[in-house]
Amino acid sequence: MSNNHTMIRYFSNIGHGMPVDFETAILDGFAKDGGLYVPDKIPQVSKDQLIEWKNLSYQALAFEILSLYIDRSVITADELKQIIKDSYAPFEKEEIIPLIPLQSIDDTFIFELFHGPTLSFKDIGLSFLVNLVNFFLKRKDEHLSIIVATTGDTGPAAAHFTAGKSNLDAWVLYPTGMITKEQERQITTLPHHNVYPVAVSNCPDGGDDLDLVIAKLFANTAFKEQVKLSSVNSINWGRIMMQTVHYFYAYFRVADSIGERVHMSVPSGAFGNLCAGSIARKMGLPVTTFIAANNKNDCLHRIFSKGVFSKQEIYETASSAIDILIPYNFWRFLYFHSGEDPDKIDNWIKEFEHTGNLSFDADTLQEFNNGFLSNSTNDEAVMEIIRQVYQEEAYLLDPHGAVAVIAAQKLREKTGEGKTICFATAHPSKFPDVIKKALDVTQLPEAAKHHSIEAAAEACEKTYSCECSKLETALLKIMQQNWALTKGKQI
Repeated sequence: MSNNHTMIRYFSNIGHGMPVDFETAILDGFAKDGGLYVPDKIPQVSKDQLIEWKNLSYQALAFEILSLYIDRSVITADELKQIIKDSYAPFEKEEIIPLIPLQSIDDTFIFELFHGPTLSFKDIGLSFLVNLVNFFLKRKDEHLSIIVATTGDTGPAAAHFTAGKSNLDAWVLYPTGMITKEQERQITTLPHHNVYPVAVSNCPDGGDDLDLVIAKLFANTAFKEQVKLSSVNSINWGRIMMQTVHYFYAYFRVADSIGERVHMSVPSGAFGNLCAGSIARKMGLPVTTFIAANNKNDCLHRIFSKGVFSKQEIYETASSAIDILIPYNFWRFLYFHSGEDPDKIDNWIKEFEHTGNLSFDADTLQEFNNGFLSNSTNDEAVMEIIRQVYQEEAYLLDPHGAVAVIAAQKLREKTGEGKTICFATAHPSKFPDVIKKALDVTQLPEAAKHHSIEAAAEACEKTYSCECSKLETALLKIMQQNWALTKGKQI
């Protein structure tokens, strides 16, 4: 297809700075004022286009949707097709994301987003984004230092896709003891010289502590320029843009006709995945209801059910990847659901940062609540649904997919008729202790094993270790030293 729109520009959701082009938005990560990049318009997809796209492969669908955002003057059609092909070549399933109907729960489907190289849904967005970033860098003959914080799955995916890339380094931070050993070893066993795992101890607020340090590094303009700092977590527009694709793909897999009622239940932490879903709906995808499925860390449930954005104590749960206090992509979502007013978003963020609490007015709550429901659950219910589904049909849910199924069941009366797609965001093999406890077994079933996890368990590890209170200073020093050693000619 050819682009039939004027070129989309990108600007900060909290500022009125000069708009930037697509390439700049992707390579920057954060906007220069610390905000999140948003497009100046969301492309619209007609019902006729949806009908045309319904039977496309995942890769072909990705090409059509991404072409709406990426002007041909930035990336040619052939270049975009090649990046997509390279990004999804390592995935285990030909369809990329299988859809499994549950037999024991009516009109419920599991969308398995975990068949990439690191066995989590983060592979879907990061495979493309890292390849895209490296494509731009090679063309410009430049180098970037990527930094990400992880509570489970972003880190392994960022490390894997960066490993061996000619123009990228990856610094991957994780709170010790708050991700599974299996997830940790996916980061620390990579032999590549351009991947730097950093285990951070004494993080009272878990991954949120690491996000704060990263925000400070990005705000340090001299440092950011010196080591060419960027990010590929879901603050990067490229992740959100790419993740819109799997919402279209999921809808097309279950809907018999375009316009059919379909609900989607998504385990939610930083809200990047559901933010992408909301943008897909704004583009024209007729999803009836989105469900923000929380564990005991229920910030999003408080936002959607009470209109209150508050920071509370963090809990370690069985669904660790969504153990997040502050869903930072909610600010990007809110921009699109409160009049696209950067001043309003900036004032709300400042109030939240100052008080740790924000109550939305009734009109704003009604606007962002439209088509959204939420639920919070606990570990006991997660264990029970994993056990129940496995006993009844030998299908093994991961603890995050379990959170989504619970929310869908609890809200069935509110969603009403229609098929429900529950997103399973990680392979069960990454959570052996949870699976053993849920099934009350000492030996894992085959469905809870994966050859890559078993291989990583036998490999040597490498990592930096740092105490959280010293992290910012330590990273400034070690990253500058590393840059001087490896990229000294570019300083």
